[in-house]
Amino acid sequence: MEDIYRQPPIIDPPLMNAAGSLGFAPDLRASIPWKDFGAFLTNPISLHSRMPASGKRWLEFAGGVLLHTGHPNPGFRQVLKQFRARWAQSPLPVIVHLLASDPQEIQTCVLQLEVVENVLAVEIGFPASIDVHAMADILSAAQGELPVIARLSLDRSRELALDAIQAGATAVSLGPPRGSLPSGKGLSHGRIYGPAVYPLALQVVHQLHMMDVAVIGAGGIYQRPQADEMRRAGAWAVQVDLALWRGDWVDEERA
Repeated sequence: MEDIYRQPPIIDPPLMNAAGSLGFAPDLRASIPWKDFGAFLTNPISLHSRMPASGKRWLEFAGGVLLHTGHPNPGFRQVLKQFRARWAQSPLPVIVHLLASDPQEIQTCVLQLEVVENVLAVEIGFPASIDVHAMADILSAAQGELPVIARLSLDRSRELALDAIQAGATAVSLGPPRGSLPSGKGLSHGRIYGPAVYPLALQVVHQLHMMDVAVIGAGGIYQRPQADEMRRAGAWAVQVDLALWRGDWVDEERA
């Protein structure tokens, strides 16, 4: 039982980008307040390459956007070949985001990451439809020298968080909720980002904190005071997503 409640990685300052917002390695030329961040999260990576989703991938609504990209990436081996040197040279420790897949595939990726310089942890992104037993098998396979963070959809985080911790996750991070919007003659389905998500995310952070789960808050954060409020609600650390991607992040301490 000693391994069940291992401490999550120290992220200091406790602010970072969310997976999918800033690419596969930090670009220090970008107008991002890098010194205010305690870690860098990569774009989602799968063992094999993935192409972008077809059809409409970006739909705006009053409270934000619905996004359906298909998580395009060149595959784990190619990403490692292309970016491991930049990870090693990064002024920020790197958290590699892996898309949930077969336990053996996850284990293969994690074992290779253990010897990559400056990789702080692994975050595994689970689909909203994940079965609790499948999630546990994947997290168990990912156990090793690196801390493992389970990224759970906001919709199911309270349901799955304790099982994730018992399976070996050191923390839970909040992925965007799922939704649908009219598009053409039908509906487009995807992940929801934007200000409308913030009140939901803040509530979930507080609830998971009350369950003694180390939670990394995310969802609808556009300003530093919102990130600070998530910390006060119990978040171990905070991720910023769409605001960084679109260049809308407001740091009032620097404004």
